[in-house]
Amino acid sequence: MSSITPNKRLDTIYQKIVFIEEIIHEYNSITKALNDEKLAKPSILMHLIAIAEQFNKLKEENEFEILTQFDKSDLKGSYDIRNFIAHDYEGVNLMIVEKVLREKLPKLKNTIEQIRRRLV
Repeated sequence: MSSITPNKRLDTIYQKIVFIEEIIHEYNSITKALNDEKLAKPSILMHLIAIAEQFNKLKEENEFEILTQFDKSDLKGSYDIRNFIAHDYEGVNLMIVEKVLREKLPKLKNTIEQIRRRLV
């Protein structure tokens, strides 16, 4: 059993999403950020891996009360993109990553914000 609380894991996921948003903002677009092979793209991809790992740890720790508040397909997609990045980094389909950044991350962030409001 980990000493890291489920809420801390959610905070980590949230912070990684914020970091990704900040990177994209600095480049003024998702596409420009993903085209920066030296800094932005590697940072974004590592943050996506870290997000998936936190969700996986919540699953391993049987934190289903938290996980059920997220769309099941988003959780699966998070893990799938993690595997995609980790096992074929150079072959990563940036169109898929861009779709995740545009559509899925805002949903995950929103869900975490809703969970936080209920905990207050």
